[in-house]
Amino acid sequence: MAATRRLKRSAVYPTLRFASAILAVLPERAAVELGRLGGWLAWLFAGDRKKMANRHMRRVGAADDAPGQARRVFVAYGRYWAEALWMRPRRARSVVERVSVDGLDRVTDARDAGTGMVFALPHVGNWEVAGTIARREEIELVAVAEKLGSRRLVEWFSRLRNMLGIQIVLADGSREVFRNLFGVIGRGGAVALVTDRDLSGNGAEVEFFGEKTTLPTGAVALGVRTGAPVFPVGSFFKEKRGHHIVVGPPLQIPNDGSTEQRIAAGMIALAAALEELVRLAPEQWHLLQPNWPSDREPA
Repeated sequence: MAATRRLKRSAVYPTLRFASAILAVLPERAAVELGRLGGWLAWLFAGDRKKMANRHMRRVGAADDAPGQARRVFVAYGRYWAEALWMRPRRARSVVERVSVDGLDRVTDARDAGTGMVFALPHVGNWEVAGTIARREEIELVAVAEKLGSRRLVEWFSRLRNMLGIQIVLADGSREVFRNLFGVIGRGGAVALVTDRDLSGNGAEVEFFGEKTTLPTGAVALGVRTGAPVFPVGSFFKEKRGHHIVVGPPLQIPNDGSTEQRIAAGMIALAAALEELVRLAPEQWHLLQPNWPSDREPA
């Protein structure tokens, strides 16, 4: 079993590079449609992940058409991968030009005030395109990414994100990482974190879509410790090409109380803000893994 898992992991990097080479020669619309088709095919054979997507769609309020919404989740996820693998430096400008933004004034006000800022994102649409806000407004942006198994895979994904103006810092829990992030905010820059799934298991307990679970505290903790506003941000697919980004109002985090109390209050506000963003387009929420305690219980 362990040997099989190692074999599968070792195949990921060459498979993605091959797919990227194929998609690179296609026009954008063709690449997107191929990705959507790939997502639909993945849905056909998804098994447990299909069941999990159904559960999550019922949870967000799509009970009447949970199977249909779950299928669209896979289709949107296929589009995400196609866009990520299709991206090349020469194409970054055209991608940026087709991005529309609600709430851009919130970002520019924070930039002009020099406070720095934190972006807290769910896994919706093409979340990495949210980095184009910073690129367009000449704001330094660093994103915190999870460590992947392969060094080559990490380096390659970092290069892909750099094309959108995103610098990558790997989350390893070290003090050096936190010093880097504090430095970015201190220079008036932005730090982006995906915050709807607690990979470490060390997050804060909150109610999220009607059930207690844990969410990572990094975004809120950065805001509390630096005084920077924490903006909930969603980056959604437009129907054909392009993306629409929604920047919500900064989380209301109390000024009174201990650091731990302020983070706890901020996490409640974050969970509510993430719910609002996901409900704007639940079929674009690429959450295919267990995320609540009941997801792990026997059927």
